[in-house]
Amino acid sequence: MSSSTSVGERIGRVAGTWFPLVVLAAAAIAIVVPQAFLPIGPWINTLLGVIMLGMGLTLQPVDFAVIAKKPKAFAVGVVAQYVIMPLAAIGLALAFQLPPELLVGVVLVGSAPGGTASNVMVYLAKGDTALSVAMTTASTLLAPVLTPLLVLWLAGSYLPVDAWALFQSIIFIVLIPVVVGVLLRMLLPKVVRAILPWLPLVSVLGITLVVLAVVAGSASTILSVGLLVALVVILHNGVGYGLGFLAAKAVGLDESARRAVAIEVGMQNSGLAAGLARTHFTPESALPAAIFSVWHNVSGSLLASYWSRRPPKAVGTAEPALDDQPVAS
Repeated sequence: MSSSTSVGERIGRVAGTWFPLVVLAAAAIAIVVPQAFLPIGPWINTLLGVIMLGMGLTLQPVDFAVIAKKPKAFAVGVVAQYVIMPLAAIGLALAFQLPPELLVGVVLVGSAPGGTASNVMVYLAKGDTALSVAMTTASTLLAPVLTPLLVLWLAGSYLPVDAWALFQSIIFIVLIPVVVGVLLRMLLPKVVRAILPWLPLVSVLGITLVVLAVVAGSASTILSVGLLVALVVILHNGVGYGLGFLAAKAVGLDESARRAVAIEVGMQNSGLAAGLARTHFTPESALPAAIFSVWHNVSGSLLASYWSRRPPKAVGTAEPALDDQPVAS
């Protein structure tokens, strides 16, 4: 192993370990001095594209073998991702009588694909990491179609939703960067292998900048309704973990697969939700995603720590190397 790779791995691990605190600090700073970070706003989608490119660079054909080995677990996980979180989102938004701008923000979070940070959390939780990676990838590839349709269905009666524009944004922010990343890994494997250890740092920096921009753009809203939105976000995240686990248990999946499904369903690509909210709605609509980005990494870390001390009774498929997984939200 080269010294550069070794340094990259150490920095990547440190970045992943301190990610929740870094994002929390960034959010606090953006509330105090929002004007300093407003210029980052136009770059949010570009930053998200870089993060998704990193996800594509980590993918290999072996990551999809779990689909053939465990088709039921894979299908249940992906269906749960796009059923539990969107319905929980609209249910909570209506229960707490959120205004339309915040309602659509919560629905966007619920309708987003799984976040790649979930792969790291599943690994730490001694869950089925191969299943987690396959679920994240599948939900990401389905996002251009399912996310706009779900947002239109659930939030369209509360404010105008341009599903076609959402589709186009997700294609450019998510699908194209992921495909480019996969192709680069196939065409330039040695180059990609050399930069893989640095991807967690790149992802942490990217999502931190996104949080700075989103929080700065909605600082006044945070001060007025931030606690209410935070409560909705915490409940939303918890419902995802709980119902994801129960759905996996109901169909007879083993413990390691249950943990993977629970974390995959509960953790969302909130960065993407924030970018879509700012582009197609209002800065206030991005607030739920910004808070979710902080909270789900904290809660995911706590849940992973709890499960890490309780080995599952049945071990799932072999986990890929953790170094190949970027940390993002």
